[in-house]
Amino acid sequence: MNGETGWSNVPESVPERSDGKTSEILRAIQILRRPGEVAEIRAFTTKSTISGYFDDYGKLARCAADLDAKGLQVYVTLNPVASALLARSENRLESGPKAATTDSDIVNRAWLPIDLDPVRPPGISASDSEKRAAFQRSTEIRGYLTEKGWPDPLEADSGNGAHLLYRVDLPNDRESLGLVKGVLATLDFLFSDRTVSVDAGVVNSARIWKLYGTTARKGDDTGDRPHRHSKVLEVPKAVAAWR
Repeated sequence: MNGETGWSNVPESVPERSDGKTSEILRAIQILRRPGEVAEIRAFTTKSTISGYFDDYGKLARCAADLDAKGLQVYVTLNPVASALLARSENRLESGPKAATTDSDIVNRAWLPIDLDPVRPPGISASDSEKRAAFQRSTEIRGYLTEKGWPDPLEADSGNGAHLLYRVDLPNDRESLGLVKGVLATLDFLFSDRTVSVDAGVVNSARIWKLYGTTARKGDDTGDRPHRHSKVLEVPKAVAAWR
């Protein structure tokens, strides 16, 4: 066990929380992953990184809820990770891991992510009006892509902005990277402005993503810029069925 933080070996002993976050996180990871696929969760302290690899989603949810309760921001690999990486920290958390998931560790691309974030100074949470602007832009992008024949996306609240996740089944190769880059660059060109930006940088296959059910914390938790809960908002039938 790491003596500095005590994060190694946090397994099933982490209890179900009374605030319901464990169940919400479990639902989110079950939407993002097929049963048995491996996910890395990652969180950051001022001194180190905390990481764990999971194919037991109940343990993942309990560990993530515990991290969230301790005030950390929690992320998850958006695409499935090679099962061999379980051997780094199997269904447990470790502080200061020697390695994290890289693009070459991803099995395939399961999601095309679109992140709508309000433009604001770095290091602070969004105001209510800024967040509303992000969701309005999300609605516009969804409508645009629907007209182009795209299926309905998973819609989510990142805490400070809006997410659209489109289900894909692409190999983890250079061609797929180019495709994702092209889509996000086009949306950035068409829809980003001085109030809301489309993040064109979320293109690498090992991208970590906000783990829904946990809290978005940027800067201090103030009355006009509070820390907010992230959550899945809508799961279309086509996305639910692929599980």
